[in-house]
Amino acid sequence: MRKIVLTQVLLLLFGVLMAQQKPAYILYNSKGKKVAYQKMIKHLVENDVVLFGEYHNNAIAHWLQLAVTKDCFNKKNLVLGAEMFEQDNQTALNNYLTGSITAKGLDSSARLWKNYPTDYAPLVNFAKENKLVFAATNIPRKYASMVAKGGFQILDTISAKEKSWMAPLPIAYDAELPGYKNMIAMMGGHGGENLPKAQAIKDATMAHFILTNSKEGSLFIHYNGSYHSENYEGINWYLKKQRPNIKIVTITTVSQKDINTLLTENKGKADYIICVDADMTNTY
Repeated sequence: MRKIVLTQVLLLLFGVLMAQQKPAYILYNSKGKKVAYQKMIKHLVENDVVLFGEYHNNAIAHWLQLAVTKDCFNKKNLVLGAEMFEQDNQTALNNYLTGSITAKGLDSSARLWKNYPTDYAPLVNFAKENKLVFAATNIPRKYASMVAKGGFQILDTISAKEKSWMAPLPIAYDAELPGYKNMIAMMGGHGGENLPKAQAIKDATMAHFILTNSKEGSLFIHYNGSYHSENYEGINWYLKKQRPNIKIVTITTVSQKDINTLLTENKGKADYIICVDADMTNTY
């Protein structure tokens, strides 16, 4: 009888402690059902590509990117890649990964994002320590800016070497994709029809270099802004366009004041949705 009472008391205390916890995030599936982290990891490694959509300044997303990468590495060979590195900086990145240059050398020879030291260096260093490929998948920003101003045809004026830093031209483009249409709506029409084309050349280029660097039997984990892969568009659309049978899992990040129930507007954005407390401190 004493053991039964003690067990009940311990269970009650455990319940009280759990109730007092305030989680920083909750993981959901596309339908808005809470899902266990380890169940997600088991699913990820059964696929070819993971598109991990982040808020660039969200600490939880960056922490989970590293955690997911480490846990997948324990189960499957990996290739890594990121929007945050532009293709013409691949040589500098490779030199750092092989130890030919230092972190300071990488900083001086590549266009690193301002939050690189806190948010992306841990991923790059993990690749370095474990001798993993880390692909610079993005188009150099100069050319995306050119497209934003002059459309795809402006790229006809650049050299063959410059074209090697982006998806083969001409790229497929569907102006009716909701994500691209929404960009024009969000900008109130400013930027015109070329604005989503600049997004598309980024998406197409990232998809191209994901496929270029993919290895048979390995999982490619790609880190990108959430808008580049939400709603199974963007990078996902271009990957499927080029390789219809490729197995892709998407992860995205959302922010809510109350994370205990996923808002309807956030359901269906990805296979897995990291719902972060809106009060979470940003990295910049």
